[in-house]
Amino acid sequence: MTKLSILDLVMIGEDKDLATSLQDTVRLAQCAERSGYQRYWIAEHHSMPGIGSAATTLIMSHVAAHTSAIRVGSGGMMMPNHSPLIVAEQFGTLDTLYPGRIDLGVGRAPGSDSSAMRAIRGIFPQQRELSEDVTALLDYLADNGRQPARAIPGQHDVPLWILGSGLHGAELAATLGLPFAFASHFAPRHLLEAIALYRQHFRPSQYLAEPYVIAGCCVFAADTKEEAVFLASSHQKWVANLHSGRSGLLPKPVHNFMESLPVNMRTGLQQELAYSVIGTRKEVGNWLRAFAQQTSANELMIDARIYDPAARCRSFEIAAAALSASIPA
Repeated sequence: MTKLSILDLVMIGEDKDLATSLQDTVRLAQCAERSGYQRYWIAEHHSMPGIGSAATTLIMSHVAAHTSAIRVGSGGMMMPNHSPLIVAEQFGTLDTLYPGRIDLGVGRAPGSDSSAMRAIRGIFPQQRELSEDVTALLDYLADNGRQPARAIPGQHDVPLWILGSGLHGAELAATLGLPFAFASHFAPRHLLEAIALYRQHFRPSQYLAEPYVIAGCCVFAADTKEEAVFLASSHQKWVANLHSGRSGLLPKPVHNFMESLPVNMRTGLQQELAYSVIGTRKEVGNWLRAFAQQTSANELMIDARIYDPAARCRSFEIAAAALSASIPA
């Protein structure tokens, strides 16, 4: 059976603050754990007023401390912003605190704008390839002596995932024999091509015997289609605002949002959020099964920026029940 997981950007809603959003994140992780989700990943972004997940590893630790079984990870650590040694130290520490529950997802995107990039990296940052960073991370976590310094002493069994929204990540993950997660929840264009490339060129490794794929999607589920459409408007409006240069807090939901947009903007938004489902349990279940079959993904990771935390939890509960083979859709 296809597994389900969650990606959380710790969205800060209108009339809310970071403290409230962090409380909501813990509650959602607990809700996900009760509903049988496989993992709960926190995304790294900087200098975006509506996103509260900049201190990714701190939030991961907070989530792991308030749950007991669900895997907690980064979706992901944007490696141009970090020293591989520091990342290995942080994740080795997390693995020590929460053994067997920590995932390390890494990507090569900045997760920020140019001003934030300069603030993070300095004026003359060292240019590194993601492949170099991944190799260093694997060495540090294995404590194998191949790097000039040591991270947290001892071997740390932290699965390392390659994240991507194009073909580069798929090729790297295949070459190194690592699991691969594709960001099709906002970058759908190359999903099927990337998965095919990854599976075709995958080389078994000490880390993974067979290819393993996560595909991202957006899911907005409710007891009625009308309510689901209403809930989805917050996510849709936030993305539309971002592309209009008006990045801000997560908006409250509104009725008939998509219909209110100019045709060109609506079309662009529909293309970006192509792998989305909005509907009832039956509609969501049918779509998730079809998406899993289309992609042959081992796991689906849901991004759903719903303003009301109770409705968001309910949406994830419905999605899990809908996909479950033991519960009729």
